[in-house]
Amino acid sequence: MAARGWRTAAAVAAARSGGGGSGRAPGSGRASEPLPEPAAPATAALYVHWPYCRKRCSYCNFNTYVVPVVDEAAVRSSLVQEARTLLRLSQVQSVTSVFFGGGTPSLASPRTVAAVLEAVAEVAHLPAGAEVTLEANPSSASAPRLAGFRAAGVNRLSIGVQSLDDAELRLLGREHTAAEARGTVEVARGLFPGRTSLDLIFGLPGQSRGAWARGLEAALGLCDDHISLYQLTLERGTALAAQVWGGALPTPPQDLLADMYETARTMLAAAGFRHYEVSNFARKGALSTHNLSYWRAEQYIGVGPGAHGRFVPRGEGGRSREARVQMLEPDAWMRAVQSQGHGTRRRAVLSPLEQLEEVLALGLRTDEGVTHERWGHFSPHLSLEAVFGEPGEEAQALQEQGWLLLDGGGLRCTWEGLALLDSLLPGLLCQLQRRWAPPAAPARPAPGAAPGGGGQAPRRNPTGDRASDDAAGRAGAVRGGGGE
Repeated sequence: MAARGWRTAAAVAAARSGGGGSGRAPGSGRASEPLPEPAAPATAALYVHWPYCRKRCSYCNFNTYVVPVVDEAAVRSSLVQEARTLLRLSQVQSVTSVFFGGGTPSLASPRTVAAVLEAVAEVAHLPAGAEVTLEANPSSASAPRLAGFRAAGVNRLSIGVQSLDDAELRLLGREHTAAEARGTVEVARGLFPGRTSLDLIFGLPGQSRGAWARGLEAALGLCDDHISLYQLTLERGTALAAQVWGGALPTPPQDLLADMYETARTMLAAAGFRHYEVSNFARKGALSTHNLSYWRAEQYIGVGPGAHGRFVPRGEGGRSREARVQMLEPDAWMRAVQSQGHGTRRRAVLSPLEQLEEVLALGLRTDEGVTHERWGHFSPHLSLEAVFGEPGEEAQALQEQGWLLLDGGGLRCTWEGLALLDSLLPGLLCQLQRRWAPPAAPARPAPGAAPGGGGQAPRRNPTGDRASDDAAGRAGAVRGGGGE
């Protein structure tokens, strides 16, 4: 996740009337005062958005563009310039990971990838072993092309397989066939052993639990050590949504979607996969370093049209974390980069409460949850126990029901609770808001669920192996499998 296009988790609070964080936290000063971040170490993840696709898939509402001709030299120059500008603005000393998302970044040339990585290394330290992920579509991932990306510096691949059934692929509007997907994965595993991730989508109109289980079984026979699963979300303005809402295709029942998700969790666990995040599974330690940056609420910088970021602009005297989003339309973004060095469209300082809401909503998506150390970084005067350890509150009730744990490790969901995250989060966010606000001004309930669709079945969001589009923003940010 850096930044494809999500609504920030803070939007959960921003949507409340009265706004969050206007009160005084016990012993912490006014909540409206931005929270200064430590001066060091200055590290960040970097997300780079390639906005172009050859065609738009039937379910896609991401910030992608289909154009007759792409001026790759101009796009490359702008990506390099913006990366340099934002890295200098952030004054990060080291880039922990790089993620090329889209769109379909495997349509870019290896030269473009190499140029961006070289620019990053000129401005900040890019460790030799830093994770560098590229999203790829089977239709634009030939063996020579993938070898070129490896030579350019890519060391991890996220392949948008989505299905191994040709009829399902046609329904999704994908360019590739199941046979092409299998071939691409086999080549990728040879070039990126242990570092090839697959994206799969479930909950298609007319799909049965048995069909989904058979497809997943086929994927398990093909995959490497990382799989991302996403429930199909019908988005307004997409061809697939129009077919379903118009009655031409059936709407999958919610109970069936939940069964599909539980079936997948059981099958993957039996195959040795750790369910380390709502939508992500890994074995042999092959977790996505980049996406963990989002879920752990670390700094990330978004480069490219529509990219989102969360970082402190120390280069201009900033001391507090900002939410930033770049211009959406590629040509307008390139003009802005050429004139001012970057194409930032909107920026806002995040209040301490907004930051804690993101820490909570993102952290609970993972099996490690929110650690005391991470919470203390953002809330040095109001501990996890002070917020969620009070008798008679929501968190205690969830613990008694076996869905939540608060112990020496921090706050996290149980195996059962992780599947219900969307249902658990609103009450926990309200509890945080009540503890943060003074008694005279209790916060109103936050509308909606947690970012990214973490509930009974994670939804397909516009963000890489994806973390959660709704929670942190990315013109890419957490997704996996380009060109969706």
